[in-house]
This record gives sequence, structure tokens and C-alpha cells, in this order.
Amino acid sequence: MPDPRIDVVVLTMNDRPSEEAAAQETLLAQAGVDVRVCVVGNGCEPQIVPPGALTVSLSKNLGIPGGRNAGAGALGREPDPAEWLFFLDNDASFPRTDVLARLIAEAQKRPRAAYVQPRLTGPDDVTTPRRWVPRLRASRPERPGTITTMTEGVVLVRREAFDAVGGWPAEFFLYHEGLQLAWQCWSAGWNGWYAAGIRMHHPLTSPARHALFHRLAARNRIWVAYRNLPAALIPLYLTAWTTITLTRAVRSGGVSETLRGIREGWTSRHRQDRHPMSWHTVWRLTRVGRPPII
Repeated sequence: MPDPRIDVVVLTMNDRPSEEAAAQETLLAQAGVDVRVCVVGNGCEPQIVPPGALTVSLSKNLGIPGGRNAGAGALGREPDPAEWLFFLDNDASFPRTDVLARLIAEAQKRPRAAYVQPRLTGPDDVTTPRRWVPRLRASRPERPGTITTMTEGVVLVRREAFDAVGGWPAEFFLYHEGLQLAWQCWSAGWNGWYAAGIRMHHPLTSPARHALFHRLAARNRIWVAYRNLPAALIPLYLTAWTTITLTRAVRSGGVSETLRGIREGWTSRHRQDRHPMSWHTVWRLTRVGRPPII
């Protein structure tokens, strides 16, 4: 039986040459899979490209979801696109040579899983910040199970589901695009799986290091709610989220930018493409422990 084929998208701005070279080295070492790679230069010409890989050079920075869509689109236009897509941060790495093969095996056992998420750890293979655990009860990152969101930078996605829901939300530019994609997959009848026994490595960086973090995270959270939730749940979800977010911002900084993002998200919400999930989907999310009000 031939090895399963997988298309891998790597997004770059040529800003992490050593990390990117290491990431690609571990990618090319993956065994038991037939890998095709597309390196997308987000506003640049990619400088580190594996032999035989496709390249896409975007004339400007489209943001992370827009850049990933460009890579997935380029691979999809190739003859016989793979059934599986893998999105790889250019500073993430595979600690073993069987990671992709094991992720596909997990997905094949779960035909309704639109995406399969490995456990993301620091380079020590142990430390998993709470924000990298794609479910509630994040204190036990080693526990696998059904999930309703994802960690976007290292995730396996079924091409059929990705294309059916329109891919990543390019308008978001950065932050919460994984929640949007996951909720759209759930609305379409799919689900997600956290394969906690399969690890990926990533530097232990904070998203707050980006100047746009507080504003875009706040704006996009409102967009996600308005795009996806039934009208009755939007005020419940946003009240809970705003309380938590502003409390954190008061403690650690970013209040003014968070308020700016809330204002921007609220005033622009009607320009979003609204496709509210059914109450049946709300029940499905609630049943697996993540009701869409928190």
C-alpha cells in the first residue's frame, strides 16, 4: 500500500532563518508519508526552500490566515491534491520521524474529524502553556479527546473539510483564525480531535510579543462571535469574554489596545459574513464540554 500523501504549508517572512531551516529539516525527515511542500513568502520571496517544493511569493503581507490560504490554494491547483493538509509554523519542529504518519492514522480512525491537533510543547518535550491546549481543563495537556478549537500553527486538516468551509478567514490577519475555522467545521457536521500522545515542538514565546496582539485579538473575538453564534448567545459569550480579557489586561497591560479592538470589532461586525451555527451544533459543542458562551 502506498504511503498516504500530505500537502504541507509553511509560511515565512524570512525572519527566522535558523529556526526555519531546522523546521524544514525535521519535516523532510518524516517517514511513512508522501510529503509535498509549499513555502509561502508573506510579502517576500522565500529564502529557505526544500528541494522540489512549490513557492508562493506574495507582494504584501496578507496575514497568517491569508498566507496559509495562498499555500493551500497553490497545492490544491497541483494535479491530484492530497487528502490531508498540514499547516506548519516555520519555527516549529517534529521531534520524531513518524509524527505526520501517526496524525493521519488518528484522522483515519475518526472519519468525522475535520482536524487533528498534536500536543504542542516547548523544546523540552514537556512544557505546554495553557493557551496551547485546545480545550477547557487545560491543566492536563496529556489527555486526548474531542476538541472544538485548535492551535493553528501545527494542525492536520482534512482537505475536504477545509475546502468546504472556505479555508482560513483571511480578514482576521492574525489571532483566533483557528477558532473560526473550527466552529465552521463543527457547523458543517465535522468535529476535531486532540491527539495528545503525538508531540510537536515550538519555542515558548508569548503572543503578546506582537504589537498588534491586544487589538486584533479583541477585534477578532467579536468577529468570531458575530459570524458564528446564534443571536441569543452573542451577548452571553461577549460578556464573559470581555470580563475575562479586561481583567487580564488590567493585570498585565494592554487595556487601551484591547478597548480599541473591542470598539473596532463591534463597529465593523455587520460587515462580517454571518453564518450562525444551528442549535444542534450548539448542543454538540456543549456535549463535549465547550458550550459556546465561554
